[in-house]
Amino acid sequence: MTWLWLSAAFMVTTAGVHSVLGYRRLIAPLLQRRDGPLSEPLTRRIIRFAWHATSVLMLISAVAVAWPGTPSGLVAVIGAGWLATGLFNVAYTKGQHIAWPALSGAGIFALIGALT
Repeated sequence: MTWLWLSAAFMVTTAGVHSVLGYRRLIAPLLQRRDGPLSEPLTRRIIRFAWHATSVLMLISAVAVAWPGTPSGLVAVIGAGWLATGLFNVAYTKGQHIAWPALSGAGIFALIGALT
């Protein structure tokens, strides 16, 4: 159970950093542009919504992993998804994006928790 709580803590931390720091450093400057598709208010609202919806889904993952009685198969699928995302992130960004250790760690801890 400790592994699952550790995984959930990584997921919650990742969601918080994603929502706050990512929004400030990436989304807010992007939304200041008013050319091309970003000239449409609906497009800007959808981007803002999708960014924060991703953080909400991360929090839902954390709850599912830490919830007592969650089937180990579901925890393993969630963990595999987080680990795959972290590994893809490190490869795709050549290690320059700060999230890959947290994403991978959350996945590894969930997988360990599911298998023990």
